Amino acid sequence: MPTERFGKVRRLLKNGLAHVVCRIPFTIQLDYDTTDYTQPISLGVDAGSKHIGISATTSEKELYAADVELRNDIVDKLSTRREQRRTRRSRLRYRKARFNNRISSKRKGWLAPSVENKIQTHLTVVEKIHKFLPITNIVVETASFDIQKIKNPSISNEEYQQGEQLDFFNVREYILFRDGHTCQHCKGKSKDKVLNVHHIESRKTGGDSPNNLITLCETCHKAYHRGEFELNVKRGKSFRDAAFMGIMRWNLYDRLKHIYPNVSMTFGYITKNTRITNNLPKEHYVDARCISGNPVAKPLGYYFYQKKVRCQNRQIHKVNFLKGGRKKLNQAPFLVKGFRLFDLVEYQKDLYYIFGRRDSGFFDIRKLDGTKVNKGSISCKHLRLIDKRKSILTERRNSGSIPPTN
Repeated sequence: MPTERFGKVRRLLKNGLAHVVCRIPFTIQLDYDTTDYTQPISLGVDAGSKHIGISATTSEKELYAADVELRNDIVDKLSTRREQRRTRRSRLRYRKARFNNRISSKRKGWLAPSVENKIQTHLTVVEKIHKFLPITNIVVETASFDIQKIKNPSISNEEYQQGEQLDFFNVREYILFRDGHTCQHCKGKSKDKVLNVHHIESRKTGGDSPNNLITLCETCHKAYHRGEFELNVKRGKSFRDAAFMGIMRWNLYDRLKHIYPNVSMTFGYITKNTRITNNLPKEHYVDARCISGNPVAKPLGYYFYQKKVRCQNRQIHKVNFLKGGRKKLNQAPFLVKGFRLFDLVEYQKDLYYIFGRRDSGFFDIRKLDGTKVNKGSISCKHLRLIDKRKSILTERRNSGSIPPTN
């Protein structure tokens, strides 16, 4: 259980009656038998697609609060891998074709890697908290979104089956009709009758959604890709996060229910009403405190900002070719001057994480909000290793400080 008797903690460590388990948050484990009395602790989990709010509370005070930033780079990295496989795939024509070999057809309950990673991060965060707090019950807030209702608030009945692309042969035909078969840049001034459908955001990350497509004549399309002008248009609203929450909702709840005995679900409108009634700020960890059922518990005054990072980098080569048709190696050595990527280090009595290493011994150390030291170049001779790298980086912040946005 948390304690504010720091003098006793120092004596326990000095006398060998306890040992340090974790640096942030600072956690010790006693090396002698104690009573098994524990207080009832409720864990609130504000599930999300970009951030997770966490708060462990008793009826009187808050014991732990965290805001966890999830990974949102998996789709882009998988798309890059797919592009790199194309050249290799074209040289394997001698192999027999393999049909019905998709993983989704072989394993029931398969989810896309980007979705699976976020769900696993939720489970990992809850598991870590159980290691140092005797949680008695878990309350999870999830949400489901009616995407068609968001697009068209007046939709009803059979209109749900009649989407915006009804009676159109494909997406391209719909986009041309929507834009009046007219180039949206020159408005027909180029006199070019050949029309193309252009992706506003890269197809790799933006997809083929109609709100990411626009009609351009071939003249303007080629000129745009030559960099002769910029399009003053932004893609429509993306519903990727809403779709993720719809997929994750019951999946996360069922997995937690399978692991832990006392798991319940709440809804966003209840959390919002509780937060407004108690005049609380809109933060992920504050919402989690409301979800836990103890909104008026005495807050800590600080919270832990955490960031999920990749565990492995299995890409062997860089994408671009070097002179002579060779590719540069992408994998760095396991240790550089005794340090690993994302190690926690001390520099001038402050804590930083290593975000980049050079063979020369000059490293890029940063805070989790992206703040660099000396423009990203610090000699490793001035660094002291505090803790080895973990898949979730943690930084203590005062309540009210704004987390970084991507």
